[in-house]
Amino acid sequence: MAVGVPVIWATGFVLAKVALLDFPPILLMSLRFALTAFVLVWFFRPPMPLLPKIFVISLISATIQYGLTFNGLKLLDASTAGLLIQAEVPMCALLAAVLLKERITLKMTLGMILAFIGVAIIAGEPRLEGNEFAILLVLGGGFFWSLGQVMTRQLGGINGFVLITWIAVFATPQMFVASWFFESGQIEAIRNAGSEVWIAVIYMGLIMTAIGYAIWYHLLGKFPVNKVAPFLLLLPVTILVESVLFLGEELTWFTIVGGVLTICGVAVLVTSDPNSAST
Repeated sequence: MAVGVPVIWATGFVLAKVALLDFPPILLMSLRFALTAFVLVWFFRPPMPLLPKIFVISLISATIQYGLTFNGLKLLDASTAGLLIQAEVPMCALLAAVLLKERITLKMTLGMILAFIGVAIIAGEPRLEGNEFAILLVLGGGFFWSLGQVMTRQLGGINGFVLITWIAVFATPQMFVASWFFESGQIEAIRNAGSEVWIAVIYMGLIMTAIGYAIWYHLLGKFPVNKVAPFLLLLPVTILVESVLFLGEELTWFTIVGGVLTICGVAVLVTSDPNSAST
C-alpha cells in the first residue's frame, strides 16, 4: 500500500502538468476536490468531534498547499518540480520531531542534510534562473503539505476514506473562493477545455485523491510519520520516468546529480531507526 501511493500520485502529477496548459491551477484543484467530495460524501458520515481539526487540515494541506505547489508546477518542468517536492520528506521528519516529539537520529539528520543539498543543487540550475519564485512556491507547498500530515497523525486511527472525504468537502469551497480572488478566465477555460483536461480531473479526483489519499491517511493512522513518509522516495522516480516518456522533458546534469542526492538522502531516512539514540 505504501509503495502504491507515490506511484498513483506521480501519474496524477504528470497529468496535471498537461491540464495546466489550459487551466488555472487553483481552479483545476477545485474541480479535483469537488469530484472527490461528490463521489464519497454519500458513503462516509462526518466524524463530528474531529470536524474543526479536519477543517484546519484541509486549509493547510489541501487549499494552501495545492495552491502553492501547482502554481509552481505551471512554471516548471514536471521532473524538476517532482524532485523539489522531495524536500517535504525531511520537512515532515523535522516537523514530526518538533510537534510530535518523534526522535531524530544522527543517521536521519545526515539523510535530511543530503536531501536538502540535492534540492539546493536542483534549485541552482542555470536554466532555472529567473524561476526562483516558482521554486519557492513548490518548496512552500511541500512545507504546508508536511505540516498537514503531522497534524493528521495527531487525529489517531481515523478511517482514511472518512478523512479524505471531509477534507475534500471542506477544501472544495475554500479552493473555489481562492480561485475567484486570485485567478481569472475560469469560465473560458472550462468552455474550451479538451478531453485531456477532463481525463486529468477525473483521475486526480477519483484515483489520485480519493484512493491515493485514503490509503495514505490509513497508513499515517497506524505508523509513525518517520516510517511512512520515506516511501515517497518512489514519487520523483516515477515522475521523472513519466515526464521523459510522456511529456518529452529532458534531464540535465544538475537535475540528475541533485535528484540522486535528494533520493539518496530520503533513502537514508528509509533505513533509519527513530527508536535509537536521538541527536
